Amino acid sequence: MTEKVMANPATESPYSELVRMAYFVLPGRGRRVNRLAVARRIVDGSARRDRSPAALARRRTRVLRRAMRPPRRLHIGLGPWLRALPARLPDPALTGALSRLEPPVRVAYVLRHMERMPRYKVRDQLIELRVRDPLAVIDAADAAEVPPARYPERFEAAPLPPVRNRSLLPLAGAALLTAALLGALVLTEGKGPFGGDPRPEAARGPRLVRAEPGAWRHGPRTLDAWPARGDLAGDAAFTQRAVAAWAEAAGGRGAPGRAVRLLYAGHVGGAPLALLRDGDLLARYGPSGLEVVTAGSGASAPVSLGGGRYLLAPWDTRPETLAGAGLAVRDGVTDPVPARTRCGRGPVFHLDAARTVGDLGGPRAAVLTYRPPSAARPEAARLGRDGLRFWDRLGCATRPPARPVAEAAAWQFWSGTLPHGGGRAGWACTRLRFADGAAATATEATLLGAREQRGTGACDERRPVSGTWWHAPSGRWYYLAAAAPGLRPRARGVRSPETDGRLLVARGRAGAPVTLTAR
Repeated sequence: MTEKVMANPATESPYSELVRMAYFVLPGRGRRVNRLAVARRIVDGSARRDRSPAALARRRTRVLRRAMRPPRRLHIGLGPWLRALPARLPDPALTGALSRLEPPVRVAYVLRHMERMPRYKVRDQLIELRVRDPLAVIDAADAAEVPPARYPERFEAAPLPPVRNRSLLPLAGAALLTAALLGALVLTEGKGPFGGDPRPEAARGPRLVRAEPGAWRHGPRTLDAWPARGDLAGDAAFTQRAVAAWAEAAGGRGAPGRAVRLLYAGHVGGAPLALLRDGDLLARYGPSGLEVVTAGSGASAPVSLGGGRYLLAPWDTRPETLAGAGLAVRDGVTDPVPARTRCGRGPVFHLDAARTVGDLGGPRAAVLTYRPPSAARPEAARLGRDGLRFWDRLGCATRPPARPVAEAAAWQFWSGTLPHGGGRAGWACTRLRFADGAAATATEATLLGAREQRGTGACDERRPVSGTWWHAPSGRWYYLAAAAPGLRPRARGVRSPETDGRLLVARGRAGAPVTLTAR
């Protein structure tokens, strides 16, 4: 990232400094002259007689708060400010790059990299602006890719004199009167003979809908009953940007009048994020754009928001870490709780006394179950110590599925010692139940050895048996096969097969086809 210096704060007036800050913090990509006029209007409207450092700090907070989300009325009656603009304006490339950042990140960037404020002062300012997780916002600003200004000398705010601060009340009154007259005209002329709206439906985009906050308490617990949560759920500008991005990317699903549900809109790790749903599709909208994934319509599976955070169903209020401690939740979102494995897949937390969920690389967490070798049935769905340890290894050995998974049930049908120095190992048959509405499931056998983990093909979850060619530490190739309790593996196409318990070891040409059965 390249840092920029737009002016020397030590040689300019507080007024010019505030104008420059307001200019770069303002949203949008409109005309630069209008942007600068609005910035000056905001600063003029914050003027106070008190010139003490504390008063100037309070004034800066007022300016930044208004520049982050400026009222529309500030664009009405800009004449006095437009007539007093300087000849030189900021570089449009820099202005456009900053406008793509979210307001809190934009503020942090301007303060850090244009005003040269130290990190702790930026944090304090963000707290004054009621920005959640200010340190994460500062990190996002530091990581932002903002190009250096091509003409940094073109914007110097020092010569700008304040414009006489005019009251906004007459302008606001005029705007309200104009809006009322226009509204009456539209209502009079826009309706058809039967009171309908003749405007074509194509003029409107998808409808944003949300469940009532307590819908899940009084009706069926479905994904449709999830309320819209998050500190930006009431921010119409942000949620409409998310809907517009959805409409642009969703093709037929973005048709006018189609309902799109809002599940979440808020700050996650300091960055704004909106979560939209239509059928089995989920869309995540944030600073990096829109991502649409197939996620199924299961009612209870937590939704991954990135960074180890998950949005929970409204009725799942007491999650626990894998160690059994309480897991903090705010607005339905957990604190970061990534999988503890090297690959980032595996168990992540317990939802209640009966469920453990894990990250298998999909958009939603999946319920994980475990059945040890000697058990007649799976353990309780909440994994114990052995189940967690096994899934820590199996999670990395399981390939990220192409379809969202609702449940992954693992049966460790064999465990023991591999021959010729192979060490302890286990063989599992894993059944994946998909969340995308398909009735089919998939099974896969996995050999978890001391030195490696490998998939060994499909398996019968009721009578699992699996085999593979294996390279021993001694340097020789062997064919290994194992079967569930009560079964003995049998192989054709190999030499000198020997069975010890339920493990078959044979010689042959590595990679040669083998017919494997069990009795």
